[in-house]
Amino acid sequence: MFALIKREIQDHIVYFIGAAAFSAIFIIISVSIIHNYNPQKNPPVFSIGLGVPPVTLVILGFCAMGAAQMYTDRNRKISALLSTLAVSRNRILLARIITGILAILTLLVPLTITAVVLLRLYAPTVLRYPGIVFDIFTAEFLMAFACYCLGLLTGWNSGKITPTLGGIALTCIFVPLILIKGFGLHIVVILVLFIVASLIRTWHTFMSTSL
Repeated sequence: MFALIKREIQDHIVYFIGAAAFSAIFIIISVSIIHNYNPQKNPPVFSIGLGVPPVTLVILGFCAMGAAQMYTDRNRKISALLSTLAVSRNRILLARIITGILAILTLLVPLTITAVVLLRLYAPTVLRYPGIVFDIFTAEFLMAFACYCLGLLTGWNSGKITPTLGGIALTCIFVPLILIKGFGLHIVVILVLFIVASLIRTWHTFMSTSL
């Protein structure tokens, strides 16, 4: 399994580099905004609005990663090659999913640590509700993972346009929903249901299609 995950990381290292780069960019932006924050000049809605475009790019990036993994497999017959080495399809797909999760964590873990530090320095009263950081991290992870799962689902049987359109559609649905509903249980349930349905469909398609 480790060898499969290592291969997936090497084949799609550009997405890990992109995740690390975006994480660094978000950290710099967050520190700059909080350090120079003025509620009169930059109200909260304005600050949140600034984050929508880069978040959209990140979502499309994870969607593209999932699609690229399946698209590359289909074109290069990677699974067919691995199957000759007595590697099951379940392990191949699981290795890809784990790789996607690692890429998402590459983006979110540094951001989460930075958020905790910034809250302690600049907004200690918020930490009276310590679960807020966990809630935000959970919603962001599930949203990124949902888009990644969409990429896996569409990348096996489709071209490059479908995952992009799907990622844009999810962005248009989930980002406003999170802004309206917040990082609560409703969002978690919706995202989990979408992820489970996508993974089941992906597994069924991957297992039943000839390599």
